[in-house]
Amino acid sequence: MTALDDFRAETRAWLSDHCPDGVRGPGQVHTGSTKIPLSHPDLTIWLDRMAEKGWTAPTWAPEYGGAGLSSREYVVLLEEMKAIGARPPLINRGTQMVGPTILEFGTEEQKQRLLPMIARGEGAWCQGYSEPGAGSDLASLRTSAVLDGDRFVINGQKIWTSDGQTSEWMFMLVRTDPNAPKHDGISFLVLPMDQPGIDVRPIKLISGNSPFCETFFDDAIADKRDLIGEINRGWTVGKRLLQHERSGMEMLVSQSTERKQTTMVDVARKYVGPDTGKLDKLVRESVTDYEMKARALQLTSRRMVEEASDGRTPGPVTSIMKLVSTEYEKIQAALMASLRGTQGYGWEGDAFSTPEIDGARRWLSSRAASIYSGSNEIQQNIIAKRVLGLPD
Repeated sequence: MTALDDFRAETRAWLSDHCPDGVRGPGQVHTGSTKIPLSHPDLTIWLDRMAEKGWTAPTWAPEYGGAGLSSREYVVLLEEMKAIGARPPLINRGTQMVGPTILEFGTEEQKQRLLPMIARGEGAWCQGYSEPGAGSDLASLRTSAVLDGDRFVINGQKIWTSDGQTSEWMFMLVRTDPNAPKHDGISFLVLPMDQPGIDVRPIKLISGNSPFCETFFDDAIADKRDLIGEINRGWTVGKRLLQHERSGMEMLVSQSTERKQTTMVDVARKYVGPDTGKLDKLVRESVTDYEMKARALQLTSRRMVEEASDGRTPGPVTSIMKLVSTEYEKIQAALMASLRGTQGYGWEGDAFSTPEIDGARRWLSSRAASIYSGSNEIQQNIIAKRVLGLPD
């Protein structure tokens, strides 16, 4: 047996002994937020056990709350979790986005103070990037942060703040030098959300949910010690975080081991061929084309994980993964709804099952996938310049 085989056996045994029944199978996943009611006490038990093991941020060093796993060991861990139907112990922007960014740009003091807290799931995180008039052209942001002694005083507005109403922390880009060229006068801060100077207002979407918010800052405060990277050099930090958001190591590993609870074939057989189980040629071709492309995306994610031997997120190539994966997300949601026919577009009522209603809302919300984290048009520009080296 290889060392990886030994690790797999040990992981399988530990998960079997320590994964509670209440977190096996589909259901709620802990976000770290104290503002979201938990459906089962096992969610907290599972988070605490995995955090103690270092497996909420498996590739981080132990001194930062991780377990120091290699990317291959991380894949094994997820495979063994999926084999028993174990849900992730924690999903939030702390482990996926700001944590890896702090690992790369933070001081040792910041790493020692912030990363273990993130790994333990002590609070959920939201992202303060987009503003009215500064979405795709993010560098035009105007929210200001003025250094006053040992703190920054923040004024302005952010928009499309995902989960702002349920988060305890925010990472944000602010303008600290209004006279500098727009890319040069930006800084990257983290700050607590529960303070008098922050007003969060949810935006209700067509899907019926309100994950996005407007966030207003009126003399909000961030500690000077929570400046990540150099002052007025936050654009580089902010761009790197976007790479983690688009296709970070955690996302790539998850994509490479993903197993769907309900496949496109299952839906097609149920709704299109319920009598014979057979599907006509056009449906077969549509489903097969999607499944082949989805499998190709999964294998590509697996290859990128294998190539990232240091466990770090790839660079500009993440824009390719973001572009492709969001297009597939839209295709999947639209095809799933289409296969269900009129049952695929139900909004509410006893005539529609929960998966049917969820599918219709997912179809609507999937349209946003090509916009958030940088629109697909922006990703194409990045690919042209940074990956292919084409001229402006």
